[in-house]
Amino acid sequence: MRPIAIAALPLALVLAGTVWAEPKQAPGKPDVTRVAAGTYTADPLHTLVEWRINHMGFNDYFGLFGSITGTLVIDPAQLDQARVAVRIPVRKVTTASEGLTGHLLRPSGDGGKPDFFGPKPADALFVSTAVKPGADGTSAKIEGRLTLNGVTRPVTLDARFAGAGKNPMNGKQTLGFHATARIMRSEFGMATSIPLVGDAVDLQISAGFQR
Repeated sequence: MRPIAIAALPLALVLAGTVWAEPKQAPGKPDVTRVAAGTYTADPLHTLVEWRINHMGFNDYFGLFGSITGTLVIDPAQLDQARVAVRIPVRKVTTASEGLTGHLLRPSGDGGKPDFFGPKPADALFVSTAVKPGADGTSAKIEGRLTLNGVTRPVTLDARFAGAGKNPMNGKQTLGFHATARIMRSEFGMATSIPLVGDAVDLQISAGFQR
């Protein structure tokens, strides 16, 4: 065996041991007793907002917002006092079609208002104003104000606790939630092509927070 191969053998054994030592189950569990009070930061790599809208009554199309930042302040003994604020970079919208993404971010052809977001949209911002925990202890209505396209309106999220635990990759305490909401895009100044393209926009949110 060549010297370089011999030298690499201990490292290979260490790595192999690390693989075999990995947890045999997911570190996060839907156990509310694992939730520790504190201020958590949104995980921008694992927090996503999916938007879905109807196209001409034929089918839906959808896209994603990612790279989301923000904070969650939570105390399991006082869930109604929880607060959340997140910022969504609209300019980073993602779809499966280059043409559709370009349409969402393009300027108006006649120099007027863009059809949708335009080329340099401001970040969207959601700030909670009230949290109303459900009787089951794992759900909540999160009332807040959404600022999108320069317009601020009330929006309510139907949220559900997904899991908590220690992230083995970075050692941070992590909380996860799922949420849904529906907004009317015309209320945020985007009425282009209604009713060919639907007014109602359904939001599916998967959010991770860590500290």
